[in-house]
Amino acid sequence: MRGAERALAPDLARGVMLLLIVLSNTAFHLWAAPHGPSGWHPVDGSLPDRVVQFAMITALDLRAYPLFAFLFGYGLMRVFARQTEAGTDPRAATRLLRRRGLWLIVFGGAHAALLMAGDIMGSYGVATLLLCALFLRRSDRTILIGAAVALAILAMTVAPAVAALLGGDLGRLGSAPSEATTVVYASGDPSWLAAAGTRLTTWSFVTAAGGLLSFPAHLMMLLGFWAARRRILERPREFLPLLRRTAVVGVTLGWLTGLPSALAHVGLWTVPADAVAEGGALALLQESTGWLGGLGYVALFTLLAHRIAARPAGPGRAARALAALGKRSLSGYLAHSLLFAPLLAAWGLGLGAHLGSATMALFAVGVWLVTVVAADALERRGLPGPADALLRRLVYGRGRPAARPGQGSTV
Repeated sequence: MRGAERALAPDLARGVMLLLIVLSNTAFHLWAAPHGPSGWHPVDGSLPDRVVQFAMITALDLRAYPLFAFLFGYGLMRVFARQTEAGTDPRAATRLLRRRGLWLIVFGGAHAALLMAGDIMGSYGVATLLLCALFLRRSDRTILIGAAVALAILAMTVAPAVAALLGGDLGRLGSAPSEATTVVYASGDPSWLAAAGTRLTTWSFVTAAGGLLSFPAHLMMLLGFWAARRRILERPREFLPLLRRTAVVGVTLGWLTGLPSALAHVGLWTVPADAVAEGGALALLQESTGWLGGLGYVALFTLLAHRIAARPAGPGRAARALAALGKRSLSGYLAHSLLFAPLLAAWGLGLGAHLGSATMALFAVGVWLVTVVAADALERRGLPGPADALLRRLVYGRGRPAARPGQGSTV
């Protein structure tokens, strides 16, 4: 049972993470809806639409991707550990991960050119090159110092927002309106070629700025490094008090710090437009504290996996299917765009013009369920995800198997 537990937790977390990611991306495809000063979610819609917007701003926006960053960093360190435990020289193992980072940048560029401007593989590829060079072979103390530096930078970033909140002058930061994300993501452009140019421009910024300057992501990846050395996700029984505290504190604070932006968006709290625009007080608060929610979700999903694995009958069919998707997270992530963009974008069938926040969320859940079913089918046949297999072949070369389905992805 213990081996099943160790295998289940990280993969189950990745599988659920992909649901949060696909839900977080829904607003980018509502290209016909009017957007407010924040540029993120539509400012109109039915009561169900407003409820969905409120829930997403509170619990998902800028909270799902820190979860992704933690699991990514955890996976990198586990790959490094497996390589060195098998006798690979640490420098050679580091070079392997650098090669993986470079290929992720290539994958990300192709993803953006064809489908999705908000690709994060490129930024994680850049972060791989940066953090592996600085921290991969360092001591735990150095890793934690790096995380503390990232946290200090975040604290300095959010300090003006906290001062504005306490001083009652929410309009002194930001400059409304922010450009709608549907514009920079080019989902409303009827020309695929013109949209591809916009997507690549946005992706270049996201990749460079996200990979080098996204301190929430750096913080979470470094915490993932530290946790991986202790195999916390694979041995949750040994860390239950830590996981429980982290889940309660992280999720609570993550939601509380997202709540002000949600209240303002749906009109339950009247604030200056600058407060919710890029660089505004509420926007800064939400962005700089998203890592708390992401860390809470990591702990929560790990506790869930621990409880499922502890059942006398072991994981059920649904849990195994979610874990199967988690093992093929790169393929699942790319499948979202394959199913989203051609159907929703103006250059495709244009269905995004006819959906609201609630119906788009239902569509996203449906897309995620398709990937769960597909991953489960591959698992039962002993096959890897196609994108995961391709990346592994490119990183390791033809002399090694393309992938082992039972081995969790780092993306």
